Amino acid sequence: MTTLTDELARHGVAEQAELVRRREVTPRELVGAAIARIETLNPVLNAVVTPLFERARDEADSADLPDGLLRGVPYLLKDLGATLGGARQTSGSRAFATRVSAGDSALTARLRAAGAIIVGKANTPEFGNHSTTEPVLFGPSRNPWATDRTTGGSSGGSAAAVASGMVAAAHGNDGAGSIRIPASCCGLFGLKPTRGRNLWAPDVYELAGIAVVHALTRVVADSALILDVTSGPVAGDPSVAPRADRPFREEVGRDPGRLRIAWTATPPFDTRVDADCVAAAQSTAELLESLGHDLVEDRPAFDGTVLLEPFARVWAIANLQAHREATRFLRREPERDELEETTWELVEYARRFDAVDILEALETLATASRAVMPFFDRYDAWLTPTLARPPERLGVLNRSQGGAVEWWTFDCGFNPWNPIANMTGQPAASIPLHETADGLPVGVLLFGRFGDESTLFRLAGQLEAARPWADRLPAIRA
Repeated sequence: MTTLTDELARHGVAEQAELVRRREVTPRELVGAAIARIETLNPVLNAVVTPLFERARDEADSADLPDGLLRGVPYLLKDLGATLGGARQTSGSRAFATRVSAGDSALTARLRAAGAIIVGKANTPEFGNHSTTEPVLFGPSRNPWATDRTTGGSSGGSAAAVASGMVAAAHGNDGAGSIRIPASCCGLFGLKPTRGRNLWAPDVYELAGIAVVHALTRVVADSALILDVTSGPVAGDPSVAPRADRPFREEVGRDPGRLRIAWTATPPFDTRVDADCVAAAQSTAELLESLGHDLVEDRPAFDGTVLLEPFARVWAIANLQAHREATRFLRREPERDELEETTWELVEYARRFDAVDILEALETLATASRAVMPFFDRYDAWLTPTLARPPERLGVLNRSQGGAVEWWTFDCGFNPWNPIANMTGQPAASIPLHETADGLPVGVLLFGRFGDESTLFRLAGQLEAARPWADRLPAIRA
């Protein structure tokens, strides 16, 4: 017999909010159903590391719950980047195991102002460092399609929760693919917005503008709706994305027109690409061609090795910054066992450099961006596999490779395309159109022009209508 909890698990964000507007369910019923699903599934998947159930129930019952686009919708925040006042924020690190946030980040405030109810914090690797979610502090999140496989990272707890039906959507952030990697591994839609589209306030500009924030969802329309709620600048933002012509939720289902789209399965540097990932890109190119678009096998001309040492240098500096933050929080230097081995490698690598060295790395990345962007004068979008391999087994992607650059190079061998969009600032989305013979999800990646999420939403919506994925369900699910 299907229960209300089971039934609500099948509804997306927009559908849940509409049920509340029509008074067919109450916010309390939505939240209670999500909590029941988390309590059932989380012991297996380890997606939610900080439950906030009583607080969520109180908010759902409150007469002050805002009557916005997300009224009553249960939501998870990744335990990195977006804060919730009074809730634990560990960043996946033993050094911050007892840290409690003083207030809401601006993104959290906008979600809550739209009526979303935060039911918990989701698992993340330490400081978002890995393409897998296996922190020492909390242990690994497990992929609901196959529990011996990675969820991806660094928004892997969010991805496991959405894929399994705990919640319909969850927060993520993305500095080198951390929304799109878990979207591919868990069979979800994951958009990295344009730089400056969503806000980090009151935090500093993350990774010199490389990192962005958004969400993981099952369907395209929910991603567009959430971006409508959260996007837009606040005073003092160092970068502001161009204003869209209309709400993003109105783009899904709109005819994209006939587009000129480049595609490739050749990575930007030397690494092996699995046959399933090649097949995913090829079959999507064929589908797009059948939908009336012009497909050309092509890729930007730039030195892809800039994604290795210069990017690693920037990432290492961010880890040194996190180390200093931990020192302030602890009021002493972190002990060796309070940070993970790969984190220490990044911290020690960063200490080799001075301010000019980091500026030179950023200049190298900016020069590569200028080489990439003219490609999008010729093409409306660019299609690649999201990853070079299907979801890896747990215990592979979180291991030291002997040094910071060696680890980063190894990680980029799994994740060769996603960092390009972080380098250039343009939007890119992982779309779950393929699976392996044994049922593991494999995403494809669509890059759009800078500031043009609208075309990506139209194109992704067209692909979703042609080859729907929402009814494909993992083995572990609500």
